[in-house]
Amino acid sequence: METPGSQSSLHRANLERVVRAVRMAGSLTQAEIARATGLSAATVSNIVRELKDNGTVEVTPTSAGGRRARSVSLSGDAGIVVGVDFGHSHLRVAIGNLAHQVLAEEAEPIDVDASASQGFDRAEQLVERLIGVTGFSREKVIGMGLGVPGPIDVETGALGSTAILPGWAGANPREEMAARLGVEVHVDNDANLGALGELVWGSGRGARDLAYIKVASGVGAGLVIDGRIYRGPGGTAGEIGHITLDESGPVCRCGNRGCLETFAAARYVLPLLHSSHGPDLTMTEMVKLARTGDLGCRRVVADVGRHVGSGVANLCNLLNPSRIVLGGDLAEAGELVLGPIRDSVSRYAIPSAARRLTVVPGALGGRAEVLGALALVLSEMGDSTLLDGALSPAAPAPALAAPAGV
Repeated sequence: METPGSQSSLHRANLERVVRAVRMAGSLTQAEIARATGLSAATVSNIVRELKDNGTVEVTPTSAGGRRARSVSLSGDAGIVVGVDFGHSHLRVAIGNLAHQVLAEEAEPIDVDASASQGFDRAEQLVERLIGVTGFSREKVIGMGLGVPGPIDVETGALGSTAILPGWAGANPREEMAARLGVEVHVDNDANLGALGELVWGSGRGARDLAYIKVASGVGAGLVIDGRIYRGPGGTAGEIGHITLDESGPVCRCGNRGCLETFAAARYVLPLLHSSHGPDLTMTEMVKLARTGDLGCRRVVADVGRHVGSGVANLCNLLNPSRIVLGGDLAEAGELVLGPIRDSVSRYAIPSAARRLTVVPGALGGRAEVLGALALVLSEMGDSTLLDGALSPAAPAPALAAPAGV
């Protein structure tokens, strides 16, 4: 029996601290584990040796600062996690392991807006197929992260607004996918997952405070404060698209006038180019044309950047983030959109906040949300299950490491 304050309970707590640090980072050297946990180098060395012996972690030679070191990651056989990203026009699924390696990934076009049940059916089929591709069994799935393009009720897992996905009225993605696959499901909106993806694998690495801005059919922000996603008590934090820019502006789907979304989202800005570029123009095509010198598309991209920059300036004044990561199709415009964003921030943000801010494009492109869904599971899962299985005398020997991913 472990009693509070006993040597065995302290040892167990130290084991969990090391496993948690490695799980969140993907891999760390022993020196990095010591800094992250506050444990001594000798304690970390002993714990890593124990975890390696029971198959919880894998240790590989590496170098750090020009010196030999040992990289520690969770065993590739410890379990797998599933990420699912529902976009308005696509479904993307990824399978990863606890060492932050992506083992399989695939995307397909689908009209997600039309029917929730159709979306769930396709997601279930794609998940089942990709699990088979990895060579793991269904029993190895620890959990699923799932993203949808709309606000999520953090308590129930249900969509908070059917105006964004009218075909999903009354749907509860968390309960539906949990019932179909028999695993715990964590649900969040696409902007929050984009922020997590960029934080773990992309342009947000190393930042403790950032905002991920996604401009697509809507405009949203995923907020990272002190290294963690901030959702707010109702799960609606980051709805930057509904900052009012013009009280006499166009009516937004939320019922207000002149929201940022009405000046930046695809459904509002693309019609500005219909007379010159046709009614079938997409955001992706507009950005490509802007990059090749099309003057009309360049003007619209720059205008969108200035409006987004006004919203970013408000975030700077309120939260003072150190980094803004721009995601979605608009990020492909590079300095054509980033420059106007910075100009608006310089004009409207408090100078001390603007000086400390960097504005960068996302590094993951369309993969940000599905990789964020994997990161969501990795951040929400506990460490006790891993240790309980590994510390059991009957625990099986670990298999070979899974193939490298991202």
